[in-house]
Amino acid sequence: MNVKGLAIVLAVIFCATIAQGFPMFKGGRCLCIGPGVKAVKVADIEKISVIYPSNNCDKVEVIITLKAHKGQRCLNPRSKQANIIIKKVERRNFLKHQNI
Repeated sequence: MNVKGLAIVLAVIFCATIAQGFPMFKGGRCLCIGPGVKAVKVADIEKISVIYPSNNCDKVEVIITLKAHKGQRCLNPRSKQANIIIKKVERRNFLKHQNI
């Protein structure tokens, strides 16, 4: 192998080892794409999930599962309804940990 070919192979190996350390997606893999809806009818809510920032996603996500198999909706975490939900979930989690 000539010197030029060896240099190319070494450059490719060098770039491959450096690229492994970079994250593929800057913001992580969030479940909610976009800002989300402002509100959902309370009567349509079956389940609420609040996902806090982590290594996978750097934002709070409020995911509402709707009754009657109508799917899921992401609430805008800055909306009034989402703030109320987040406070209730935090209060419930706090009380759970106090009763242990």
